[in-house]
Amino acid sequence: MVKTRLFFVTDVHGSDRCFRKFVNAGKFYNASILILGGDITGKMIVPVVKQPDGNYKSEFGGTAYVVKSPEQLADVVKNIKDSGFYPYLSEPKDVEELSAKPELVNQLFKKLMKESIEGWMRLAEERLKGTGIKCYVSPGNDDFFEIDEALDSATYVINPEEKTVDIDGEHEMITLGYANHTPWNSPREVDEEVLQQKIDKMASQIKDMKTALFNLHVPPINTVIDQAPKLDETLKPVISGGSIVMTSAGSTAVRASIEKYQPLAGIHGHIHESRGMVKIGRTVCFNPGSEYNSGILKGLLCDLDKDKVKSYMLTSG
Repeated sequence: MVKTRLFFVTDVHGSDRCFRKFVNAGKFYNASILILGGDITGKMIVPVVKQPDGNYKSEFGGTAYVVKSPEQLADVVKNIKDSGFYPYLSEPKDVEELSAKPELVNQLFKKLMKESIEGWMRLAEERLKGTGIKCYVSPGNDDFFEIDEALDSATYVINPEEKTVDIDGEHEMITLGYANHTPWNSPREVDEEVLQQKIDKMASQIKDMKTALFNLHVPPINTVIDQAPKLDETLKPVISGGSIVMTSAGSTAVRASIEKYQPLAGIHGHIHESRGMVKIGRTVCFNPGSEYNSGILKGLLCDLDKDKVKSYMLTSG
């Protein structure tokens, strides 16, 4: 008999559609543990601007929209949210003010971001309370620190960031959303030495490494699950022979930690293109990948039996 079935996803980047699928996956897959492992917020505000004639105009995904009814407006707002963006219903003067004052854009972005996460936390509780399904949601390197309050104040969802938690009475999990440095200077980037210190601090609290999970957002370096496009000085992919050149973008600290501690499994994300599995010693490491911008939820369905990964499946839907 399977002790624990968990469903793990990562890098949904603000997509309402992907989050709804994540919350519903517990019942769908008969999983008792849901884990969302970081990079949960969106990347852009999309203005939906009211016109003098009462209609609204908006543009996203390369398409211009003229909205002439409340029903159309609701559809456009939903499509924006499902794509991982933040709709902003506004007047022309609001857009002009934002264009003139970039600091206001940053404030609005963080406000909409936090409101979105608060809504997700309420939705998760509505759908999962009383089901017996545990839900863990943590930030990743792309997520501003302003969302931590929304995660920490949730009354059902658990934020396991930088903690050692018991997920089922038999398996402990450590979680870290920080990353090694990237070309984008995201909010939660640190030197490899700092990553190592953070992992060691949590690992020291693990009672039994043979049954432990390392929920580390960045995958171990030099593996099939850390391959990302190599970028030139303008941050464009390097092309050679008509193909994109790939390079390792994982963490040396994460790899060293897995080699040293040999937990049961590592669950990772960060690099959307590198969906797959790799073994490092006895540890099985996974990256389910991400295709959030298409509304597709890629995940890992994993059955744990004491100190064994009894079975696993990389899902897409």
